[in-house]
Amino acid sequence: MDLTGIFVPMITPFDSSGAVACSVLGNLARDLLDAGASGLVALGTTGEPSSLTERERAGVVEVLARVCQQRSAPLIADHPSAVAALSLVPPFVRPGPEGVVAHFTALARTSPVPLIVYHVPARTGQSLDAATLRRIGALDRVAGIKYATGALDADVVALLADPPPGFAVLSGDDTFLSPLLALGAAGGILASAHVATDRFVALSDAWRAGDVVTARTLTHELTPLSAALFAEPNPAVIKAVLHAQGRIPTPAVRLPLLPASQTALRDALAAGLVSAPS
Repeated sequence: MDLTGIFVPMITPFDSSGAVACSVLGNLARDLLDAGASGLVALGTTGEPSSLTERERAGVVEVLARVCQQRSAPLIADHPSAVAALSLVPPFVRPGPEGVVAHFTALARTSPVPLIVYHVPARTGQSLDAATLRRIGALDRVAGIKYATGALDADVVALLADPPPGFAVLSGDDTFLSPLLALGAAGGILASAHVATDRFVALSDAWRAGDVVTARTLTHELTPLSAALFAEPNPAVIKAVLHAQGRIPTPAVRLPLLPASQTALRDALAAGLVSAPS
């Protein structure tokens, strides 16, 4: 399985009535793939899945599965046509490294598609060292990891120095995409890539080609953008920017999230790579 490049965890756009804007979602997905994104992720945290009904979640996945099929692009989702499913390290209970390994061992045996482990200690309360991550990565039907510890830490450096065969490390922290690519990561799952998609793709391509000058230039351009897009809880600022660009009908998010502030929107639009229509 090829998990190289930039994967976009899709927002869920809402129309003026508050309903999921499925046609808008499809158009946005096509635009992102046409701009060079390698694939899409359905119903990640960016998609606000906990605030959607079961029917809405099914509709979102069907839309994205159809677009990915049309574009021959991989979809990461809990869906029969997906290439893999994103699976969170067990949250809240903090089972310890042995419990996490046992969890993914059992899950991999029954999953209809390969797994991408989502490691985000700020949400799960569970830290894992490089040795544990290698054990998980060596399991059959575990294809990779979305690494989002909020730091460029010693464990990811050690993991990338000696990853299990066929195990893709994907940056899940948008501002750390470039250093992880420089260390050998396969790509990233980046909400920021809703905006300036082609630049994020170019950054990934530059590191893969060994073009350090281009990679550094793009890093210095894109890092302030990612920081601005995550200045308030995701995906509020991204939705505000997409609405300002005329790409989605409203900037609405559902509770417990709140819409982005005007300050956050102004800062994101001022980041240098974003513009609203005149």
